[in-house]
Amino acid sequence: MELSTLLRRLGPAGPLAVIAATLPAIGGFALLWQLNAVGPWLKSHGAVGVVLYIAGFSLFAGLALLPTYAQAVLGGWAFGFALGFPAALGGFFGGALLGYGVARRATGRRVVQLIDEKPKWRAVYAALLESGFWRTLLIVTLLRLPLNSPFAITNLVMAATRVPPLAFGIGTLVGMAPRTAAAVFIAAQLQELTFEGTQQRWMWLASLAATLVALAVIGHLANRAVARVTGGTAAASATAPGTTTP
Repeated sequence: MELSTLLRRLGPAGPLAVIAATLPAIGGFALLWQLNAVGPWLKSHGAVGVVLYIAGFSLFAGLALLPTYAQAVLGGWAFGFALGFPAALGGFFGGALLGYGVARRATGRRVVQLIDEKPKWRAVYAALLESGFWRTLLIVTLLRLPLNSPFAITNLVMAATRVPPLAFGIGTLVGMAPRTAAAVFIAAQLQELTFEGTQQRWMWLASLAATLVALAVIGHLANRAVARVTGGTAAASATAPGTTTP
């Protein structure tokens, strides 16, 4: 299929993918640049500031205008870890649901129809996403765990392929929790850090290194688990009767 034909058949999914791949990175630098202005402003409004933060996080992440890592950092910078972590998770969850809803409505069944035209694609798709709630939940969770898993793009792909909303929501919340906690924790520590002594500096650097290593290991294990699940499914589907194309 030619690229022009593919883009035409994908409809809004094509432009949405371009937006999801470009705008968050641009907005992220702008937000991080303004942390010292936005963070204290949110904190000064108390509980209202927390509500505004969650609402803004959900809106900007769901519409792929700001990256989730920068907004999680803002939560730790403004509210500390104890309050910033649950607030950031709330923003993640709201943004995921909003992004899923927008993408699902915009793309309709175009992507699924393209998959249905290829018997092998259809067999793999069915094995991955139509083999029961728990298997789908596991895959969504594993896809969300790695540090390099793009939030907006993943929302678009899962919505376009009609991943069940419940598995999508729970898998997103569970899978995003470790890296959200890390981003909020690091930001909260940085905001309070004074570096008054060499020992304090080295303790913070060691804590940062341990956190990043732990996240990298989690992401690596998640990627390997996804590869095993999808690789085994693809191999089985490729050898199954009636799943090959002429």
